[in-house]
Amino acid sequence: MSTGALDEVLARLAREDGVLVRVEATEGSAPREAGTWMLVWAQGLTATIGGGQLEFQAIDEARALLRAATGSDAEPLRKRYPLGPSLGQCCGGVVHLSMRRVGAADATELRRQLTEHLAPVAIFGGGHVGLALARLLATLPYSVRWIDSRDGVFPEALPAQVQTEHSEPVQDAVATLLPGTHVLIMSFSHAEDLDIVIACLRRLRERGDLPYVGLIGSKTKWATFRHRLEARGFGEAEMARITCPIGVPGVTGKEPEVIAVAVAAQLLQRRTAAG
Repeated sequence: MSTGALDEVLARLAREDGVLVRVEATEGSAPREAGTWMLVWAQGLTATIGGGQLEFQAIDEARALLRAATGSDAEPLRKRYPLGPSLGQCCGGVVHLSMRRVGAADATELRRQLTEHLAPVAIFGGGHVGLALARLLATLPYSVRWIDSRDGVFPEALPAQVQTEHSEPVQDAVATLLPGTHVLIMSFSHAEDLDIVIACLRRLRERGDLPYVGLIGSKTKWATFRHRLEARGFGEAEMARITCPIGVPGVTGKEPEVIAVAVAAQLLQRRTAAG
């Protein structure tokens, strides 16, 4: 999802109708995967379904739908596009698209639809790195739950894919995370970090449904945490579920934005490996 795409859609729908074009399914090789979308306006586009002749033809058909008198309550138009000589694309696969006119009344439901397929990430900590990560991950296929024990620490303007939450004590939020959530721990204190790690390990022990738990910090910090976790009865295999330090190796720099890029790359690597 491109930077601010959902925000742009929600703001623009208040002023004009558009046509939502979604990739419903693919067969064989295709430019984008199922769930990819774009909004076609009378003038301009938001996001992309992969470019090329497929997109050009979809835009023409979507604008024809906009010119029609049919409202947003009509059944979506569904079409099958073979990616062969007729489209001038050599992918060799097939893309199934749906097209539906949408307006201001559809904004709430559209937000739900366009975020439901996103991978959930929870960021514990409202500091500078948390902010950089929240903003970066909102440009990628993630929905972000941003949590802090301090009230009033979050900025007012955030992407639509970022939901903020005040939790006191902060570790209580771990129990309510969606299954499959990737957890990033970077609170303002080591004591809070430790409490969140313990809550994550207990959830992993009981439910095993957090595929990634990352803790910001140095190897020295993790060595200290390991001793404290051992004293609380956690074994080697359980502690191996915690990634610390976080971020792909080889990316240097302590600027929040640099750390955010390294961590986002690590999440994407794990997403790809999980297939």
